[in-house]
This record gives sequence, structure tokens and C-alpha cells, in this order.
Amino acid sequence: MAPVTHLTEHTLVQGGRSAAFATACVRGGVAAGLGVGALAVLVIVAWISSPFPDSGAGGALHLAAGLWLLAHGVDLLRTDTLGGLPAPLGIVPLLLSALPVWLLHRTARSTLDPADENRPRPSPAGALGAVSGGYLLVAAVIVVYSESGPLPADLVTAGLWLPGVVLGATGAGVWAALGRPLPGREEAAAALRGAGTGLVTLLAGGAVLAGTALVWHAGAARTSYEGIAGEWSGRVALALLVLALLPNAAVWAAAYGLGPGFALGTGALATPLGLLGDPAVPPFPLLAALPPEGRGGWPQWAAATVPLLAAVALGRSVGRTTGTGRARETALAVLGAAWISGAAVAALAGAAGGPLGTGRLLAFGPVWWQAGAAAVLWGVAVGLPTALTVRAWGRRIPRPERPKEPRPPKAAKPVKVFGRAFGKAEAIPEPALAATAPPSSAPAPGPGFPLNGRDDEDEGYVPYDYFPASWESPAYTDLPPHTDLPPRTDLPPRTEPPRPSGTTGAE
Repeated sequence: MAPVTHLTEHTLVQGGRSAAFATACVRGGVAAGLGVGALAVLVIVAWISSPFPDSGAGGALHLAAGLWLLAHGVDLLRTDTLGGLPAPLGIVPLLLSALPVWLLHRTARSTLDPADENRPRPSPAGALGAVSGGYLLVAAVIVVYSESGPLPADLVTAGLWLPGVVLGATGAGVWAALGRPLPGREEAAAALRGAGTGLVTLLAGGAVLAGTALVWHAGAARTSYEGIAGEWSGRVALALLVLALLPNAAVWAAAYGLGPGFALGTGALATPLGLLGDPAVPPFPLLAALPPEGRGGWPQWAAATVPLLAAVALGRSVGRTTGTGRARETALAVLGAAWISGAAVAALAGAAGGPLGTGRLLAFGPVWWQAGAAAVLWGVAVGLPTALTVRAWGRRIPRPERPKEPRPPKAAKPVKVFGRAFGKAEAIPEPALAATAPPSSAPAPGPGFPLNGRDDEDEGYVPYDYFPASWESPAYTDLPPHTDLPPRTDLPPRTEPPRPSGTTGAE
């Protein structure tokens, strides 16, 4: 019966894993449906509130499908152009991309971390394939559906960007479910941490640059906003579009600070050195914050502080992580961090830019390979010396503190007894000179009075320690003569105390 039992348990395990795999696939499809449904609700609400809708509910659903594909990096084709030729639309609102990425990340993480620990779950590779497969099945249906609308998907970019975004977001969720493990080698882990720190610093600095420029040109941005928007529904839709494109503005500003800048149409380039060419700028509130034409001044050159701070943050992170290793390991970690951050910047620059049409609007935004190469150069040129400096500073040997010299002991204060001072400060005469010493005028010795000029070497000396144990036992004549006082002759003779009765006779 043992082989049968083993076969049964094996079959149950395989059946449980198959069910877990199917459940993960369904979860991936549900995540895709939730993303499309959220955008569909938003578009339908805008369509209902519009006083002059251009199309019916079918057009609104096609628009929602197009926006969902655009959020994954898929280029759309506008067919309703004046010339009749389709015009590409490839700028991805990065804030809009946060919704599908978050759904995929959460789905993959919950698949490997169920609430019931006894329920079977797939392996990490199985979860990655199942969630991604279910999501891509729904995405394929949406791509086919968009072909019949006014914004069909570009099949080339749909075959490249869509699977990449899905696999990347799902892989991040699986990695988070496993506890975000880092590579075993210290250099690789330090490179990943340094690249993350530098990338976050660069994007934060880009957001500050974009916000400062937008506030500086607030009047022009307001004029452009009021000129495009009409009714209140149009103003709300335009405000939502501006909000979705704010991360794009941060990436554009980061690329501007890196040096390559960004394109404003075919043949026009904006860099800190100046605005070259004839820009083809459509009326849009965010584009009102562009730098002025001509050569750049110190406000434009100050944008270089953003990549400088990012490279310093990258080098500091690597230097603190690899402080106990050799300098060669620190240098390799900095090079790895620079390449990783450069790859991330190139991907973000490629997603933040793209075509807005044909002709002069075919190139718009930062060039991905130029922005990535500039990020690598900044990371190596500034991050490497920073990391080596931080490493050397962390390995310095602190100098031992110089011990303080002990203070000399304080002299004991003399103790006065019956008007005379006794203690360390009083000099004790030698025995040979005691005979020639003049008579002292000190009072006569009595009970408890120190005799023989005791040299009090003990600092805890108290004269009252020399009181006799019994008041009737000592006699004044038995005491040795004081060296400083003449012998007394007026003391009464010693007498024996009376004995009790019955004790007389020989003892």
C-alpha cells in the first residue's frame, strides 16, 4: 500500500500546484480588467459631463482602451488627421502608468503570499509566468478591440513595450514577496542600493526644477490653460491630463540637468547651454515653462547641480556599504551602480518622450540613449571619487586620546583639639632634639589627649579614638611622658581600688 499512498500524495500535490497556477493566471486577467475598467469609468464620466460629445459610448470605450494601452508604452495612431495619414502618438503619461504597474505588483505579491498558509501556491517562476500570461491574454484582446476605433495600437510597440512592462512589474511583485533579496556578493548589493539612491535623488531634483520653472512662468501657463479649456468639463479633463504628465516633466528636467536636454521637435534642442533651432511647441500649460530662446545663463547652468547631487548620493551610498572591502571592490560597485542608473534613466527617458505627430513633431522629449549615457558619465566621474573618499574616511584610525596627568593629593587640614592643631602640617621633632626642645605651654594631658606627639600618617585620624576603654583602669602615672611636655609631679599617688569582700589573701 505504500507505493499507492505515495502516488496519491504526489497526485494531490501536482493537482494543488495546477490549481494554484490557474488561480494565478485568473488573477492576472482580473488585474488587467480592473485597470481597463477604472479608465473606462473615468472616460465615460467625462463623456457624460461634456456638453458637446463627439462620439457615443462606443467611442468612449475605444478611448479608454487606447489610454490603457498608452499607459503600457504602446504607441497609438490617430486616424482623424487633416491629411488623412495616420499620425503617431507616443508620449506616455507616467502617472497613468502607475495604475497597471501597481495592480500587477500587488497581484504577483499576493499570489505568493496567501492568507491561508496551508493552501498550495505556485513557485516564484510559476507565479511570474501565470500572472503575466493572464494579463497578456486580456491585453491581446484589448489590442484587437482598439483596431476598430479612432486610436488603434501600433503593433510593433505593442509587441515590444507591453510584454516588457508586464514582466517587469510582475517580477518586482515576486521579488517583494520573497523579501526583496539582494545578490550574495557585496559589490552587487552595493551597486543596486547606490543606483536606487542616485535615481531617486535625480528624479526628485528634476521635479524641483520643473516645479520652479512652472512657478516662474505661472502667467504664461495660466494663459495657455485658459486658451485651451472651454467649459468646466474641459477644464477638469485638461487638469487631469496635466497632473498625469507631471512625472514626465520631472524626467525632462532631469535630462535637461544631465546635459543632453530634450528635443522640441525635429531640429530643435533645449540644453543648459541654450535653446537651439526653431522649436515646434504646441500650446500646452506645461510647455510654457520651457527655457527662453538664445544662450543659457546662470539659471540654466544651475540645473547641473541636480545630477551632481545625484552622483554624490550614489557614491556616498556605495562608499558606506563597501567601506570594509578593498578599493577595487568599491570602484567596481560604483561602475555597476552607474550603469544600472543609466539604464533606468534611459528607460524613463524613452517612456517620457516620443512622437506627437508627423513632420516636426516626430521627435519630442529627451533622447533615451543620450540621457542614459550622460547618467553613466556623471555616476563615474563624480560618484567614483566620492565613494573612495567616503571609504577612506570610514577606515581612518582614530588617534588615541592623551591621558590626563593625575592631580597631586591635597594636603590634609590640621585638626584642632583644645586649641592646638594636629595633622600633616605640624612638624614632629626628632627624638635627639626632644631634650633640648623648650617646654611647651600646652595644657596638661588628660583623658583622650594624644600623647608622644603621634605622627598621624592616617588621614582618618580622629583624636577621640584614643580615649581609654575604661575610665577607672588607667592611671596618669602609668602613661609615658610626653616628648613635648615636662613630667608632672603634682599628681596624687596611685592607689589600688578596694576589693570586694572575700577576695583578700594570696591569689
